[in-house]
Amino acid sequence: MKKIALLLFFVVNTGFAQSVKFTLEDTKSVYRSYDEIKGTKLTVIDFWATWCKPCLQSIPHLISLQEEYKLKGVNFAGISVDGPRSVSKVSPLVESLKINYPVLLDFNSDIFRQYNINNLPSLVIINEKNKIVYFHEGYNAGDEKKLKVKIEELLNHP
Repeated sequence: MKKIALLLFFVVNTGFAQSVKFTLEDTKSVYRSYDEIKGTKLTVIDFWATWCKPCLQSIPHLISLQEEYKLKGVNFAGISVDGPRSVSKVSPLVESLKINYPVLLDFNSDIFRQYNINNLPSLVIINEKNKIVYFHEGYNAGDEKKLKVKIEELLNHP
């Protein structure tokens, strides 16, 4: 019940459910829209920053999950909220970590603020109808296992 209340709170207060439309520049200076990066079944969006240690701990797990689920209609995307002072660190970090999904730059934190996200990392799963079906803040060891269970559950029981 607590999870449902949190999800409802997030959906009502973020606006994500009404509109998941956005266009942001990626690490290769190409503007990418949500429609270009979304999966056919699920889209997992990770809000993170280069200076966020828990974010950096979670990314290798997201890379593995992207590899595992890419042929099942699940796309992953990262949205870096690094500001003007640290945005130059994003591309080198993406390369060194070998991130295998699009990383978009929200250097003014417009999307971050628009969706009322307060903590990093924050993970959102959106279904094929553009509705948020899962939201998670923070990262602790083992969260990737919970995420995998959630993805499986959403794929098997949409």
